[in-house]
Amino acid sequence: MFYKVLNNDSDSNARTGLITTHNGEIETPIFMPVGTAGTVKAMTMEHLKDAKAQIILGNTYHLFLRPGLDVINGFGSLHKFISWDKPILTDSGGFQIFSLKGRTKVTEEGVSFQSHIDGQRFFLTPEKVVDIQNSLGSDIQMVLDNFSPYPSTEEQDLKAFDITNLWAKRAREHFLKSDSKNFQFAIIQGGLDETLRSKSLAELSNIGFDGYAVGGLSVGEPVSEFERIVSYIVPKMPLEKPRYLMGSGTPEEILHAVGNGIDMFDCVMPTRNARNGTLFTSRGKVAIKNVKHKFDKGPLDEKCDCYTCRNFSKSYLRHLYLSKEISSSILNSIHNIHFYLDFMAKIRYAIEINRFNIFKKEFLSEYIQ
Repeated sequence: MFYKVLNNDSDSNARTGLITTHNGEIETPIFMPVGTAGTVKAMTMEHLKDAKAQIILGNTYHLFLRPGLDVINGFGSLHKFISWDKPILTDSGGFQIFSLKGRTKVTEEGVSFQSHIDGQRFFLTPEKVVDIQNSLGSDIQMVLDNFSPYPSTEEQDLKAFDITNLWAKRAREHFLKSDSKNFQFAIIQGGLDETLRSKSLAELSNIGFDGYAVGGLSVGEPVSEFERIVSYIVPKMPLEKPRYLMGSGTPEEILHAVGNGIDMFDCVMPTRNARNGTLFTSRGKVAIKNVKHKFDKGPLDEKCDCYTCRNFSKSYLRHLYLSKEISSSILNSIHNIHFYLDFMAKIRYAIEINRFNIFKKEFLSEYIQ
């Protein structure tokens, strides 16, 4: 069985579950560190394993362009190329392609785009994206989708809905013909329009996928709109399949989404913020460059047992950041990824003992000050 629910919280839609792939099991709710180009920035695979990462995310668009399938195929899979023996989910690259403003052209057939690396032009179809991800050996692959920006017009939302669902049908048919032994998720689009979101979900459910994702959020919309769409669409998603919220990653967003039944998350926030000197702690975010940390001999977070917090002071971390040392990005990233994965482990335990809402309230009371 690919996915099974283990525990349901009685006071919310939060749940724990287990995803089983050929490269290992994944306990949900889970956060997936983003390894866009086959690496989680400033971290080694051992750092990720020390932080108890169960799955990482790669990006089809970036890996297709560099190093290219000819290189990865020579190793047999992305797993072997990057020396990672646990599950990998690959995003289709749709978000990155459509972010290349002025360089893309979308038709019902597929998307034409110009590489951000050397300007070379490529054309990808939903079927081609399946083939690329099969070559990568992705344990979970996402279909090619189209999303509407924020703010968007009714016409843009409708186009994103139509294209995404059309491509999803074609991608599923091609995936099943490919006889892949891995798994494929569809992506629900429709902007901030509840009717379109419901219609997208209904059509995708009829096609039948191994899991379902909510796309097109965390693109600049107000928190209230994000929470409205999550609260509306997630409880309607199939109970027996994994539910994935793409690209959302503040602790507040995660808690809201878990409470509505989301199982999987990814976001560049922990590593990007780490490189920019912003660190997540049990008492909120810390800007390590602040002068108040200059003489602080204490750890970044007294409740954290990561390598960084066990060994280094805030004073030292501030010094490394201000000195632009490479080790600043490394130590900060180790901490932030550990914080996120430990946060998810605590969420899972709270659901197991039926205390998710209590945990949420207690966590936020300390985190938001």
